[in-house]
Amino acid sequence: MNINKRYKDRLFCLLFGNEEYKENILSLYNALCNTSHTDVNDIQIYTIDNVIYIEMKNDVSILLDSYLHLWEQQSSYNPNMPLRGMMYFSKMYDRYIIEHSYNIYGSTLIKFPTPRYTVLYNGTSEQPAFMKLRLSDAFIHEDTSGDFEWTANMVNINSGKNDDLLNNCKPLQEYMLLIEAIRQNRSQGMEVEEAVDKAVTYCIDHDILSAFLTKHRAEVIDVCITEYDEQVFVNGIKEEAREEGREEGIKTGRKEGIKEGRKEGIDIGEKKMIFKYVSSGRISLSEGAEDAGMSIDELKEAMSKAGYKVPME
Repeated sequence: MNINKRYKDRLFCLLFGNEEYKENILSLYNALCNTSHTDVNDIQIYTIDNVIYIEMKNDVSILLDSYLHLWEQQSSYNPNMPLRGMMYFSKMYDRYIIEHSYNIYGSTLIKFPTPRYTVLYNGTSEQPAFMKLRLSDAFIHEDTSGDFEWTANMVNINSGKNDDLLNNCKPLQEYMLLIEAIRQNRSQGMEVEEAVDKAVTYCIDHDILSAFLTKHRAEVIDVCITEYDEQVFVNGIKEEAREEGREEGIKTGRKEGIKEGRKEGIDIGEKKMIFKYVSSGRISLSEGAEDAGMSIDELKEAMSKAGYKVPME
C-alpha cells in the first residue's frame, strides 16, 4: 500500500520520540532500565523516519550510554515482533556504521551499541505482565543452540499489570489514562471522533498531559482517530482474508485457494481504506488513485459502486 510518504506519528511517538519532550524519553528510559540519568542532552534520538507500518510510524529509538534502544507500542499481540525488531536494528546498525565510517571487511573488531528491544503492549486482549518473544520460535526447524536468536521483551502497560513502571514514569501513566478514557467512551457507544475529543477534554480538565494536549490538541485528535482506523483496517484485512480464503478453499478444495483468498482479502481491505480516506478528504483523488494503482476515473467509478462519496477534484 503506497501511502508511506504521508505518514503520521503515533501518539506514543509524539510523547516519547520527540526532541521537544526529551524529559518524557528520559523518564521512560529510567523507569524501564531502573537507572537515574538526569541530563536529557545525553539522549540521541535514533528513530529511522522512513520505516513505518501502513501510514503510521510505529517506533521510537534512542541511543544512550552505548545502548541502542527500540521501543514499540502495540495495541494488539504480535508474535512476529522479534523478526520486525531484528530487521529494524539491522537498518540502525547500518546507519551507525556509515556515520562512523567503519570498515566491516577489515581485521579489526568493530564495537557498536548494545541492543535493547522493548514492546509496550496496551491492547485489550488479556496478556501476561511480561513476555519474552524469541525469533527461534518461528524457525521451521527447531534450533535450541541459541546461535541464532533475537528477542523482544513485551511489557504489558495496562492497569494492574506493571503499575510500578507506570508510577515511575508519569508521562506513560498519563498516556494510558488518556487511552483508557477513549476506550471508556467507546464502550458507552460514542463514535470514535466524539470518544477521542471528549477524552482529550477530560484529560486537559483533570491535569492529565494537560500542557501537551492543550498545545497539540488538533494533532492528537487526528492521530488517535487514525490509529483507531488503522486498527479497524488491520482487523478487517485479517477477517476478510480468512473469509475469502475459506470460501475459495471450499470451492476448489485446494490449498492454493486459501492463498489466493488471503491475497484478495488484503487487496479489498486496502482499497476500502483508500476509498474512506479520499471520501473524507484526508488524501486527494490523485493520491488515492496512485495508492490504489488505478486511474482517477477508475477510482471514481470504484468508489461510487462501493457507496463512497466521490469528492470534486
